[in-house]
Amino acid sequence: MNNWKERGIEKIFLLSTIISSSITLLILGFMAYMALPLLRGGLFRLLTEPWMPQQGFYGIYPMIVGTSVISLLSLLIAFPVSLGCSFLISSIGPKSLSAVFRRIVQMMTGIPTVIYGFVGIFLLVPLIREFFQGGSGMCILTAALMLGVLISPTMILFFCDSFDRVPRSYIDAADSLGANRVQTLLYVILPSAREGIVIGVLLAFGRAVGDTLVSLMIAGNSIAEPKSILDSVRTLTAHIALVIAADYESPEFRSIFACGLVLYLFITIVILAVRRLAFRKSEERA
Repeated sequence: MNNWKERGIEKIFLLSTIISSSITLLILGFMAYMALPLLRGGLFRLLTEPWMPQQGFYGIYPMIVGTSVISLLSLLIAFPVSLGCSFLISSIGPKSLSAVFRRIVQMMTGIPTVIYGFVGIFLLVPLIREFFQGGSGMCILTAALMLGVLISPTMILFFCDSFDRVPRSYIDAADSLGANRVQTLLYVILPSAREGIVIGVLLAFGRAVGDTLVSLMIAGNSIAEPKSILDSVRTLTAHIALVIAADYESPEFRSIFACGLVLYLFITIVILAVRRLAFRKSEERA
């Protein structure tokens, strides 16, 4: 009877896996099919040409640049802050204070993205505009700063989890050698949690690339290639949200599927990298 139940459960899990994989592949195929008229003109042209519909150019290069710059800059801003906070929560800070900080970070992960966008519009945009004395304040720097705040909780929690998974015997050995908390953190915990930190960074980067509302609300939505971090840009996700075409066969409408295809493939690469690192980590533990 138990064997029959186990086989039934295995078949249910197998069916669920097949359905999930099929849906994922169908979505990819649908986006590729809808973007096919633009892809026929050449994938290289689509990825490198500017967006000038009046002149017959429907390239998504400016959106790719805007997405890459904002995501990378937000990661550079958020990484040291997140690493420092995770140090405080996991190793350096008092237990009572660390518990409070961890709860606050967990609460931040549940704040809707639109709230971050509103805070960016009414607080960060005027500050950037006044500080640099020029422009609208809706630019790469503003969006990257707010996006850095958005992705920080993800990295902090992942870093803390990686630090907590370091074997206690390593820490006890460092204590027996007379190492203080900071030395134990830098020379024992941090190297042991290296792969977990990389996974947290990749996941946060994937979230930054896939975010829509922050870039849509405070990046300025300019389709020109940026020359500095104070220029306005449009990201791939913002382009998908903004383009409205009555003619479903128009290149403008088809371009949103090209953007979706690029995002889909990029996120797939990030997920595969995370899975590979996690699998290698589990193999090392075994």
